[in-house]
Amino acid sequence: MLKRIDLRGQRLTAAELAAVLPRAALDVERAMEQIRPVIDDVRARGAAALRELAERFDGVRPEHLRVPRQALTDALAGLDPEVREALEISIANNRAGHAAQLPHETSTEITPGGFVRQRWVPVRRVGLYVPGGLAVYPSSVVMNAVAAQVAGVAELAVASPPQRGFGGLPHPVILAACELLGVHEVYAAGGAQAVAMFAYGAATEDETDRADLAAAGVEGNLLCEPVDVVTGPGNVYVAAAKRAVMGTVGIDAEAGTTEIAVLADSTAHPAHVAVDLMSQAEHDPAAASVLITDSIELADAVDAEIAARVPVTRHAERMRTALGGPQSGTVLVADLDQAVAVADAYGAEHLEVQTVDAAEVAARIRNAGAIFVGPFSPVPLGDYIAGSNHVLPTGGTARFASGLNVMAFIRSVQVIEYDERALKEMAAPLTALAASEDLPGHAEAVNTRFV
Repeated sequence: MLKRIDLRGQRLTAAELAAVLPRAALDVERAMEQIRPVIDDVRARGAAALRELAERFDGVRPEHLRVPRQALTDALAGLDPEVREALEISIANNRAGHAAQLPHETSTEITPGGFVRQRWVPVRRVGLYVPGGLAVYPSSVVMNAVAAQVAGVAELAVASPPQRGFGGLPHPVILAACELLGVHEVYAAGGAQAVAMFAYGAATEDETDRADLAAAGVEGNLLCEPVDVVTGPGNVYVAAAKRAVMGTVGIDAEAGTTEIAVLADSTAHPAHVAVDLMSQAEHDPAAASVLITDSIELADAVDAEIAARVPVTRHAERMRTALGGPQSGTVLVADLDQAVAVADAYGAEHLEVQTVDAAEVAARIRNAGAIFVGPFSPVPLGDYIAGSNHVLPTGGTARFASGLNVMAFIRSVQVIEYDERALKEMAAPLTALAASEDLPGHAEAVNTRFV
């Protein structure tokens, strides 16, 4: 099922490797052309556009765009107790993992009497997108909301697609997760239109909207206030929308369809590798699953495991499409050095390392959204409950982008405080630099203080 790319005996540059490796054919630029009218429509018509677009793309016209609080409390009351316990564990683990990311304020004395202080200030308001297409992702509520809460963000708004089966509201498990986290501003909006709503805000359309706002204690006719940052995973249209509004708001990254790479040698267990590749393939027919190995025997055994297991899985057709697509495959390499080079060129969203001395091999990897080390650290651990974040860069963007973390919601602010003596000591070199740039006013702003 997995096609093979044999790189043994070839010496390729990073760019050449990237060109021959399996990759999903996601054209974000083309998707941007398709979603621009959607963004413009939401910006111009607010809630009216959101309802029409929901009917067009989600097959349902939501009565309530802002989810009533009663729906949130009812969803939590009806949540399976085992799912609630699992979510509570996930929330606690993620709070611990994200708290470790918080930076500390510092004060540095540059010169006697001259200080630069480093402050870290959370943004005021964020929009958190939670997908709701082929699967339900309460875990994405946790990943987005916990990171923002730990960062100290005051206002959190969540958007997730309306569901025909639930009266035009998002899936109740998503609503339950929001209530569990204390996030009460939730919208039945999906795709590019939800991103547009967050970026530009949306006016109310009817009395239902205004009544929902009043019930939430919100005055005025603005259904959703614009946010400062939009985060969360989604399909290519969500990624395109985030690119389109970047600059109006901050974004985390263009997190697209999921991908996994497994770097494994002959010591890896074939069944473990196979089910890990399959676990991400069940997300979406466009999901990418890549095996990187120097062992033909392992590759053959993994193929056999996949062939035996896929037909009896719940999402067999979806999985078969993903594993057989151009975005998936097995890459044969000569040795672990070449395997590391391939992994870095690929820059996987999720990279598992199942080799001898897996920790040492993992330490050599530069480009990956998240690295899972050893046979007992499968990707689903990070998807749900490890304490790491599962909103990660895809499509090779791990070369320059990070997974979602508290820094997505925090700004660096430098505070400069010099006393008279410290400024006077800097006056001469500052004057020389100002003169070199033909900006005498800069020097005058300093020297006038000592006339």
